[in-house]
Amino acid sequence: MNFRVRPSTKEDCKDISRMIMELAVYEKMPDQVEISHKELERDGFCQNPFFECLVAEVPEEHKSKEGFTVVGYALYFYTYSTWRGRSVYLEDLYVMPEFRGNGIGKGLLCKVAEVGRKKECVRLQLSVLDWNTPSRDFYAAKGAQDLTVSEGWHFIRFDGQNLDNLANEAPKD
Repeated sequence: MNFRVRPSTKEDCKDISRMIMELAVYEKMPDQVEISHKELERDGFCQNPFFECLVAEVPEEHKSKEGFTVVGYALYFYTYSTWRGRSVYLEDLYVMPEFRGNGIGKGLLCKVAEVGRKKECVRLQLSVLDWNTPSRDFYAAKGAQDLTVSEGWHFIRFDGQNLDNLANEAPKD
């Protein structure tokens, strides 16, 4: 299938927001999504963006049943490893179900890797739900290592009131 991968624009945020919700439904967590296209526009297209995003676009003649031509996205940001240096973290990689199996996911993943390498990143990291075997197999087939068992890392999060509590305990300036 003919498609192209390009950097997202502010105008793509409604499509990205739509696909974020589709991904959340697939991951059985639609109630967790609290942002809209407005936050994506604010956070991704400001002077110091919090993330970057690539979109996969098909020609008009291959648009989805609903009429969409933006059919996939990869949202990522940069982190820093005190052991290894520059890193890129892939927050989301999503392709609409009817477009899977056409190389679009691979195209997005490879483009994120290329962008990271151009910025001298030494690794690409991501998280996958334990039950999401198709995605785990997809990444493994491309050479990804599952660090859960081999290195024993746990993914930890503070949010909501717990994040507020930490912030409120910060030393005062």
